[in-house]
Amino acid sequence: MSQPFVLPDFYLPYPARLNPHLESAREHSRTWARDMGMLEGSGVWELADLDAHDYALLCSYTHPDCDAEQLALVTDWYVWVFFFDDHFLEMFKRTLDRKGGKEYLDRLPAFMPMDLADGFPEATNPVEAGLADLWARTVPSMTKEWRERFAISTRNLLNESLWELANINAGRIANPVEYIEMRRKVGGAPWSAGLIEYAANAELPASVAESRPVRVLTDAFADAVHLRNDLFSYQREVEDEGELSNGVLVLETFLGCTTQEAAESVNDLLTSRLQQFENTALTEVPALCLEKGLRPDQCAAVAAYVKGLQDWQSGGHEWHMRSSRYMNADAVLGPAPFDGVLGTSALDVTSLFGRPAEARHRSFTHVPNQKVGPSLLPDFDIPYPLTVSPHVGHARVSSIAWADRMGLLDDLWDAEKLAGYDFALCAAGLDPDATPEELELSTEWLTWGTYGDDYYPLVYGRPRNLAGARAATVRLFACMPVDDPAAGVLAAVTPMERGLADLWARTAGPMPAAARAAFRRSVDVMLESWLWELLNQAQHRIPDPVDYIEMRRYTFGSDLTMSLSRLRHAGQLPPGLYESGPIRSLENAAADYCCLLNDVFSYQKEIEYEGELHNGVLVVQNFFNCDYPTGLRIVDDLMRSRLRQFQHVIDNELPLLCEDFELDEDGRRVLGTYVAELQDWIAGILNWHVSVRRYGAADLPATLPHGSSPHTAFRGGVAPGWMRPSGDGTSADRVRLPEAWKAAAAPTGVPAAAPTGAPLAVPSVTGAVPAPMGPAVPSVTVVAPEPMGPAVPSLPVSAEWTPTLPAPTVAGGHTS
Repeated sequence: MSQPFVLPDFYLPYPARLNPHLESAREHSRTWARDMGMLEGSGVWELADLDAHDYALLCSYTHPDCDAEQLALVTDWYVWVFFFDDHFLEMFKRTLDRKGGKEYLDRLPAFMPMDLADGFPEATNPVEAGLADLWARTVPSMTKEWRERFAISTRNLLNESLWELANINAGRIANPVEYIEMRRKVGGAPWSAGLIEYAANAELPASVAESRPVRVLTDAFADAVHLRNDLFSYQREVEDEGELSNGVLVLETFLGCTTQEAAESVNDLLTSRLQQFENTALTEVPALCLEKGLRPDQCAAVAAYVKGLQDWQSGGHEWHMRSSRYMNADAVLGPAPFDGVLGTSALDVTSLFGRPAEARHRSFTHVPNQKVGPSLLPDFDIPYPLTVSPHVGHARVSSIAWADRMGLLDDLWDAEKLAGYDFALCAAGLDPDATPEELELSTEWLTWGTYGDDYYPLVYGRPRNLAGARAATVRLFACMPVDDPAAGVLAAVTPMERGLADLWARTAGPMPAAARAAFRRSVDVMLESWLWELLNQAQHRIPDPVDYIEMRRYTFGSDLTMSLSRLRHAGQLPPGLYESGPIRSLENAAADYCCLLNDVFSYQKEIEYEGELHNGVLVVQNFFNCDYPTGLRIVDDLMRSRLRQFQHVIDNELPLLCEDFELDEDGRRVLGTYVAELQDWIAGILNWHVSVRRYGAADLPATLPHGSSPHTAFRGGVAPGWMRPSGDGTSADRVRLPEAWKAAAAPTGVPAAAPTGAPLAVPSVTGAVPAPMGPAVPSVTVVAPEPMGPAVPSLPVSAEWTPTLPAPTVAGGHTS
């Protein structure tokens, strides 16, 4: 059978090395697999299958430095996980037996007890027997924290097989974002990362194991492993097994391109994830070790973990080039591992140039403040009706007064500008059923979050003051004490601190302790995400597309606002339901749609006026090396696919979730209410964007002057007193600006604000606008409302459009 595409040129920055204990691991794995019942008589494998797959070779390449005993155990783990994959395929995927598959998977966690003294159930099949044996041999040398993390990744690996089975049943191909997220769980690479900790004697300190840098290292590693596997296994999975969970097929379908073009794009994404891994390891991990005060031996463990992930990438590629399990007939092998050139077979310096080098170069060389003209807007076909709270007028008045009391109108903003931003309208659409007090509070959260989103890039980003940003963020953390929420007010000094402390005391004070801690995490991740933006700004680096999508949810404040809605239903749904795959998928799809919607509207503001690097359209332009209209069309397609996924989860996955959690009528009603709140969230955010005076071409000159310096957005060109540093070593700080800068900062043509409390006429969101809001109009592609100024051009999107791909061969929440 001919291959469906030519394997692309892979980015291979690290050489593969081979463990000297290969042969002993091969012999051991044969004996172990037979003892567990995985060979003759299993109906899945014969000895010839195991020998042809050669998992001992895989582990010898991916764990080149461990001893013979460790290599044997790790090899057994891989024999087990691949046997599980094939066993589940034969038993449940081919027969489309979801009920039987769930019962099968539900038994497996019992074979991973945290305390071995608790014992194991009696095994009924080779998968259960193998898991019990492996668990008993592995966990004695690892801590409780590692056991918990590894058990979770193993459960994810097993349970997400049901997602694959559901997609096969529905004949559905996932969209790219959904696929990347789910592939991490079902693909097993996070699970492999846990075994790296064991084999490399590199257990991560608990203080850093859940941190962003380590999570990004592990996720980037996982994505690269999975995308590489997708390229090699396309023929077997798609053409032989009818598998729909393959990255090449996903991009082939999403982009509407040829299989070869899709394979090249998958390889580009693989390269981008490896370069993200490198950037994180070099720029974020050392700072993390210092910040957490790790001991030298703990720093060494983190370094060994990074090295172990690199070894796995190189060794995994080498194994894919040699295993009979994959499409590699035309692959060009390096020198054989036993010809006297050990350690050089995966080292190819030519892979460091050409396409990978061009992609890396583009991400660091974007020219800021290019004139792009008014933001182009596609059709926004949202099927959810818009409802606006009748208390919007009260929230407008009270939120502006609150911002003035907190000091948020003393520098970046004034009352006129804040009135034009109309965060009350946004809150009124997000939560139309809110009480006046609830709507006032949510409006003030939006006000504070957007102020911070404006403030951090201007004050800390342009001067590249990462240390100052970190210190300011630590002070903000101190404004949110979990034990005594009201005490945070005492620690607040700056306007941002006063605003946060006030909001925290009023919001978290009435909450139970557990809910308060969960809400605190939502605010924490938003603040940390602002530091992530500053790090990219300091490097002048356009983010990797996967890292961007995942971090954008936090910078947008999605989790914060959604968590407020979830807390309203605290205790009414079973534990674990909000953490389930379908709910996370539902929330992420809604968040991604609205984050990208914001990027579409704010494109001119961010690219032309602010020199911003964090915009989804720009990220797509950089990745595909395409122009603005092409990038926008790809983003529009992605938005539409995320909205379809949102509705798909509602129609197909939530009914199964209700069955899995055995929800009664009240539980189903509560879940339905939460889904309706997410639909309001989507409709309300679109409604605000088409109504607000923040993104229209006529509004932008008053938002931020062209080419402004770090402080020119401050009124009068002088930072307020609370911003000016004092004490030893601060005498040279140039806070007071030259007169020419002050002139450049003078307000120019600020449009008059609408009368406080006055209703605004806005376009409809696929349905009639409530009577107080003005007459209904067909869709959001009509011209912007009169207060926004000139009409914003609409960009028609053709269903037949196919993106222009690079040539195959080349030598939160708050808003932005």
